[in-house]
Amino acid sequence: MLILGLDPGTATTGYGLIKVEKSEFFFEEFGLIETNKDSSPESRLAVIYESLNTLLDRMKPEVVVIERIFFSNNAKTAIRVGQAQGVMLLSAAHNSIPVVEYAPGTIKKLVTGDGRAKKKEVQTAVRNLLGAKVRQNKSRKITKTHIDNAVDALAVAICHIHHIIAVPVYA
Repeated sequence: MLILGLDPGTATTGYGLIKVEKSEFFFEEFGLIETNKDSSPESRLAVIYESLNTLLDRMKPEVVVIERIFFSNNAKTAIRVGQAQGVMLLSAAHNSIPVVEYAPGTIKKLVTGDGRAKKKEVQTAVRNLLGAKVRQNKSRKITKTHIDNAVDALAVAICHIHHIIAVPVYA
């Protein structure tokens, strides 16, 4: 089974693909969908939609897993991220791929064993679970801030694996 995890955002959306065989899982790919900060909101959403459609067509995941939006003190940011999630749901529906959503605390709990884990702890757990390949991306250099989005997307996919194989997967 191929699982595509998504960490939604309008500027940068992280994605991570994991393959599950029996009770084992393997890192396949990760990366980013980036939009131009100077573009209009509708243009940015169109880029996300088109890029995700291209990824879904190439990767052929059996499920898309998205981090559910969390309550934010910044309503404008929460609305923009919600719009990006809507576009992701539309893209998955357009490609007839089921979507599962998880809350950030659930993702942290199932990946690290602690629902209040810090970002660094989640990243360490993902790297421990998937190995050194997560540190590499041959296609281009990814900045530290942006690799966080891609690793978070892998964490979302790992969270879903817990539900498929019904055992904790945290490192």
